[in-house]
Amino acid sequence: MSLIVHHDAELDCLTLQLGERFDFSIHRDFHDACLGEGKRARSYVIDLGEVTGMDSSALGMLLLLREHAGADRADIRIVNASGELRGTLRVAGFDKLFVLH
Repeated sequence: MSLIVHHDAELDCLTLQLGERFDFSIHRDFHDACLGEGKRARSYVIDLGEVTGMDSSALGMLLLLREHAGADRADIRIVNASGELRGTLRVAGFDKLFVLH
């Protein structure tokens, strides 16, 4: 499975646990999980613990989520990213847009 979604109803937190690849192949699943009409959680956790590769479409999906979740008011945490992925996110300036754990 390339994307596992968990919604904590009490905290209204949507957690997305991604598989090995975070790329365009999961675009539809990502959209359905968190960008569809009427679906807006209070907070989001993007777990990259199993991700070994990410492309520019993944960065685009994260930006779409940020806009959907309220832009500067969005509560989105990216967790468990490898050192390489953290480097990619920092080079792209995503450390200024998201909380990286």
